[in-house]
Amino acid sequence: MEKVIWHYKSFDDLTSKELYKIVQLRNEVFVIEQNCIYQDCDDKDLVCGHLWATIGDEVAAYSRIVPKGTSYENEASIGRVISNQKFRRYGLGKQLMKNSVQIIENQFKTSEIRISAQSYLKEFYSSFGFEQVSEEYLEDDIPHIEMLRK
Repeated sequence: MEKVIWHYKSFDDLTSKELYKIVQLRNEVFVIEQNCIYQDCDDKDLVCGHLWATIGDEVAAYSRIVPKGTSYENEASIGRVISNQKFRRYGLGKQLMKNSVQIIENQFKTSEIRISAQSYLKEFYSSFGFEQVSEEYLEDDIPHIEMLRK
């Protein structure tokens, strides 16, 4: 595998090509792979930080860093967590979450992070200190749970 390069930018600092590649991967995973028709681009992107890994010229993994008061009133959040199907099983998802948590701790000076997680990923997120704080619910017809890291 080629070298993994990590990037973190605000929406305003993204180049048009970077934004295109990020949105392209988000659509590949959430809309096509998960067969979920929904409006991916929302106004939250405008105020979020965008963390992604590239391998060569491809986006290999991505998450958006959501400030407190955007998705949740009292906590920051991590959303749109994805790995490119071509690069799964290399540990990029784990590194993506470690980096995402570290950015929130450094940028927002808090360890409290609330996420809406697909239910089947409960154990994955638990390994980063997240605990389930809601009953299961459907979001875009996919089972989710709310999880909190303190």
